[in-house]
Amino acid sequence: MSRIFEVPFSSVYPLYVAKVERKGRTTAELDEVIRWLTGFDEAELARHATGTTTFREFFDDARLTADASRVTGVVCGVRVEQVQDPLMYRIRLLDKVVDELAKGKPVAKVMRAGASSAPASG
Repeated sequence: MSRIFEVPFSSVYPLYVAKVERKGRTTAELDEVIRWLTGFDEAELARHATGTTTFREFFDDARLTADASRVTGVVCGVRVEQVQDPLMYRIRLLDKVVDELAKGKPVAKVMRAGASSAPASG
């Protein structure tokens, strides 16, 4: 089991904010991308971003978008689509979309615009 599973999401969220803001992106854009991936509304995301929710609990509550499988590529030297552990896969998906946003990819492309937007089970 990875230690990241029990890390509070609220301790990592400010690092995501700092990463995207350093690259000229906004917290609003970050939140939009996270809400797209997780299915959270603004209040749910705010609760997780300021509370004690662990990554495990964060993704237990999430309703992953059906388009999550369209998020591919390498993050931290690991090919996202090849991650076997379901929770680690979700964490890597989040890392990947945050990286894409920080690298200047338009929000619509990060959110795989044009694809279906129904939440996936799991």
